[in-house]
Amino acid sequence: MQKTIITLDENDMPKKWYNILPDMPTPVSPPLHPATKEPIGPKDLSPLFPMELIKQEVSQERFITIPDEVRDIYALWRPSPLYRAHRLEKELKTPAKIYYKYEGVSPAGSHKPNTAIPQAYYNMKEGIERLATETGAGQWGSALALATTLFKLKCTVYMVKISYQQKPYRKSLMHLWGADVIPSPSNKTDSGKKILSKDPDSPGSLGIAISEAIEDAAHHDDTHYSLGSVLNHVMLHQTVIGQEAKEQLAQVEDYPDVIIGSVGGGSNFSGISFPFLMDKISGKKDMEVIGVEPTACPSLTGGEFRYDFGDTVGLTPLLKMYTMGHDYIPPAIHAGGLRYHGDSPIVSQLYEDKLISAVAYNQTEVFKAGVTFARSEGIVPAPESSHAIKCAIDKALECKKSGEQKTILFNLSGHGHFDMSAYDSYFSGGMKDIA
Repeated sequence: MQKTIITLDENDMPKKWYNILPDMPTPVSPPLHPATKEPIGPKDLSPLFPMELIKQEVSQERFITIPDEVRDIYALWRPSPLYRAHRLEKELKTPAKIYYKYEGVSPAGSHKPNTAIPQAYYNMKEGIERLATETGAGQWGSALALATTLFKLKCTVYMVKISYQQKPYRKSLMHLWGADVIPSPSNKTDSGKKILSKDPDSPGSLGIAISEAIEDAAHHDDTHYSLGSVLNHVMLHQTVIGQEAKEQLAQVEDYPDVIIGSVGGGSNFSGISFPFLMDKISGKKDMEVIGVEPTACPSLTGGEFRYDFGDTVGLTPLLKMYTMGHDYIPPAIHAGGLRYHGDSPIVSQLYEDKLISAVAYNQTEVFKAGVTFARSEGIVPAPESSHAIKCAIDKALECKKSGEQKTILFNLSGHGHFDMSAYDSYFSGGMKDIA
């Protein structure tokens, strides 16, 4: 029988996170204070984040030890399985070998707990009682709700309104884990009221929800803010994905020629790719690394590389990143987790340096790829993950034409069990492409 699932013992789970910052050919530009436009320091961030995360944000240590308390909770689902997609390969009639790292095995159903757990842990250690955050499709909100309940913290989630309406069971899951969930924009904050005064029917965006969550945290001494993507420490925590994938591929004596991840803010893409990019930057290996985004919010393929706010209202530090503009409100596509106007500064700099590339797809072709995957591999992918699947299929079909036997690795960042209404829309013909 062909080997399909490649596993690791839980004792082989990574003991350290990989920090790509010291290996980058071009350093990431520092964040700037929103008022003074000067580089910010730890004191500027301390009202929002615990000091340990602030240290990780700027650390030049290549590897940072994962606390035992975090690894103990990681062990609920890590190491996650690596699959060889034999059935998809057969369906496509490709000579390529396709592997996918499956992060949907986490309790929250996605890769997001990889950073939610350490963020809740460090806040708990600093005596913080509540975390405020935003969420798009609900994967990040679910992950932080899980993490805060495990560490006995309170949690408030500002959920993008269109996703709040489209994905009611994600909201239910957050409630199950004890979180308060508020559709954004809301009348709970000045930021939300400002948006609603201009557009009472606003579908919301991650940028707006970030503004509300930051305002909430800034106005309560017992509360910190928590972000599920974009920031350096979030990219760091996700590297357990790629480190495990390296070890799993080594078991079958393979190494990827192509690595693919969907990109909203950049966290799952970073998680699968950064440990391999370490080899590319050092010259040990070479591979194609591709970020995939929606045509409705093409920050890498259609944005500008410049300083911009991370939120809509302008409360966050200015970040040097590829951005559509902080006031850009993406169309209401079903991949809510990819509806963010900008990208991680690290991912943006790697793209600027041409160490990675990017492509954008519309949502109907993405869902078609998701259906092909589900009908061959059996797993229902989240719409965000289906962007990576679409690219992997395209690359496999290129191999079919050329006869090349490339090894393709992509991150299946979450399952689509809460996205069935989106699949219903696709099958009924009601889904539209929005660019």
